[in-house]
Amino acid sequence: MITFEEALAIVNSVQVTPETEKALLNEAVGRVLAEDVFSDIEMPPFNKAAVDGYACRRAELPGPFELLEVVPAGILPKFPVNNGQCSKIMTGAMIPEGADTMIMVEHTGILPDGRILYLKEKTSSNIAWKAEDVKKGQLVLQKGTFLKPHHIAILAAVGCTSPSLFRRPVIGIISTGDELVEPWQKPFGGQIRNSNAHQLMAQAATIGLPVEYIGIAADTPEGTRKMISEGFERSDILLLTGGVSMGDYDFVPAVMEELGVKILFKSIAVQPGRPTVFGIRTNKFLFGLPGNPVSSYVQFELLVKQLVYRFMGNNFKPQTVKLPMENDYTRMKAERKSFMPVRITTEGKIEPLDYHGSAHIHAYEGADGIMSIEIGETKIAAGELRDVRQL
Repeated sequence: MITFEEALAIVNSVQVTPETEKALLNEAVGRVLAEDVFSDIEMPPFNKAAVDGYACRRAELPGPFELLEVVPAGILPKFPVNNGQCSKIMTGAMIPEGADTMIMVEHTGILPDGRILYLKEKTSSNIAWKAEDVKKGQLVLQKGTFLKPHHIAILAAVGCTSPSLFRRPVIGIISTGDELVEPWQKPFGGQIRNSNAHQLMAQAATIGLPVEYIGIAADTPEGTRKMISEGFERSDILLLTGGVSMGDYDFVPAVMEELGVKILFKSIAVQPGRPTVFGIRTNKFLFGLPGNPVSSYVQFELLVKQLVYRFMGNNFKPQTVKLPMENDYTRMKAERKSFMPVRITTEGKIEPLDYHGSAHIHAYEGADGIMSIEIGETKIAAGELRDVRQL
């Protein structure tokens, strides 16, 4: 049995060769850039009005000014602004030649002869100057950027409509166990519904990964071997749940080795998730996750995601917040590192949820995150600051 930190280091050390592909702009969110992106234009492309108002010469304030024209956004000014003149400009429109200031329309008055008078004492220029945001040829997004909605706006602004992205790994999912039936079937006798596979499919879908659901493997070496072989053909990262501990029917590690999988670890000093297996076969990877739903859920978040994002060319860093404990917390056993579902209160404090163990997936219904408790740690005092990994 190795520590969680050792297991994480192994997952982060395996050789992964990300592949690239082109995608349409509206399909790029949640993906990772495989190229640096440079601007093909200056932004703003011209001096433009940052407010609705009048373009004039600052030295001539407060006026009055003769009104030359009204310039909507998208329309070029017809006249330059000379001494004693102004043009009414809408936000985003081009500033006419000769003007160096925009006075806000709400700070002006109109004299009986139609001339414009500035009513305040001071003003900023209220002009967005050409190329003050981005220069032509400037790097705007770096290779390895995980694309969020605001990044899509940047790509659109520089005309990058078919960015080069790292290919997302295909996730294969297999559940093991004769006791399993699918959720749409009603269990009887000793049967239970297969929640793990559908949970893992949802976790993969949440980060935009394509999924191949292979099915439920029977509790035989032959059935397991057949499904694992199919899973390797259809996916890059294969996830199995169940059959990885020390029971009479838990032969998944042995089948993995028969199929040429090099097992890198098969037991971690954590709860939940101790009997987690990780192996590699050429450029394919396999995680054998425990059959209890909390274990498979947590180990996907902690370990599988690390490998997924490496495939996608991104150095994944989970979102964490440091918050104080609301109350004292104690536990009896401390031989393994523990991951506990917690709620963040309205006062910004950590409240561990009522949690009965790795089968208690319902404990996560109100969870905002996961808090780790280190090996040997039996008590956490109220007010102590702890890291919470957000879900």
